[in-house]
Amino acid sequence: MKITNIEPIIVSVPYKHRETSTRVQRDGVTAVLIKITTDTNIVGWGESCPGPNVESIYQIIVSTIPLFTGRNPFDREAIAQDFFATAHWFHREMSGNFAFAGIDMALWDIFGKACQQPIYNLFGGLRRQSVNYFYYLAYGDANSIASQAKRGLEMGYSVFYIKVGLDFEAEMPMIATLRETIGSNCKIRIDANGVWSVNQAVRYLNQFDRYQIDFAEQPVWPDPIRNMIEVRNRTPVSLAANEGLWRISDVYEVIRQRAADVLCFSSNWVGTLTQFHRLSHIAHMEGLCVCRHTHGELGLMAAASHQVCLSLPNLVDGNQQTAEMMQDDILTEPLPITNRPDWEAPKGVGLCVSVDEKKVKKYHNLYKKQGQFLPYQPSMFVTEPKS
Repeated sequence: MKITNIEPIIVSVPYKHRETSTRVQRDGVTAVLIKITTDTNIVGWGESCPGPNVESIYQIIVSTIPLFTGRNPFDREAIAQDFFATAHWFHREMSGNFAFAGIDMALWDIFGKACQQPIYNLFGGLRRQSVNYFYYLAYGDANSIASQAKRGLEMGYSVFYIKVGLDFEAEMPMIATLRETIGSNCKIRIDANGVWSVNQAVRYLNQFDRYQIDFAEQPVWPDPIRNMIEVRNRTPVSLAANEGLWRISDVYEVIRQRAADVLCFSSNWVGTLTQFHRLSHIAHMEGLCVCRHTHGELGLMAAASHQVCLSLPNLVDGNQQTAEMMQDDILTEPLPITNRPDWEAPKGVGLCVSVDEKKVKKYHNLYKKQGQFLPYQPSMFVTEPKS
């Protein structure tokens, strides 16, 4: 079997509401879809993360077309090595990871379809029958948080996730209201996206923990790594690393130095589903857990990650998703987690989802019309006062 065509396609799909944090103000998901065709007419689909500039990721994928056309799609590890080493993408490793993650995903889709197996069977089979996902609360006042949390409870969610770090004095009543609304049996997770200093993190986490925080994601900036180590040593709140898991070596160092209790990452961070699987097992050997991360994603990335998660021994509940926030997707059928927290092992082969090419065209046209859903808004940048 040989690769005969690699086609990248940029699409933009809107959210139902703006995603807001200390780092992000975003109104939807822009992604680069990758369609790989073989000489046996098997088609694999993947999804690459755009980062702050989707055109650069698109051009990375375009650059691979002459490199990988004619290759055996089963040679995923060799193709990855050639991409990062021979093609020199280790010089721009994060951008390379964002781009190659979609190529790798499409190769796995082809492999599963050729073997007539879902890819979780190719990662060692099921370690669980389903994966649980969180309810992503939009940033807002206490009344808004209460209203959203009630809806999440009605939908069956037990893990509630909210961004913090913008205004501590406003966030304390938000978290208090959240705990009051969801009761003592549900979990609260907070994410500061690395905005606090070490001392701020210790003070704030100790105050937030009166409302029983399950874990706090990236309370301080990850560089140097001893920032997280110090916070972990000074507070009883469990910590999750996210920023700082930029590359394979970074993930390994966080595991080696026990800089967090939970690793929140995905194949977008480390380039391939195999590396996500491999590093998750290394974390398991060190007694650490994994929470699957999302940058904001469409159904292909969600489906591929979900299948690897089904094979992991150390996965937490309340994994990350944005499917419930999306106005639409590029699949023929909605994902199970568009309206409920649990996603069972899917039936089918490969990624076990089907792409709707009419929707791909629709959301490619939306991208051409209005461009990328950027992770920021112009209002976030400091401007000079008018004279």
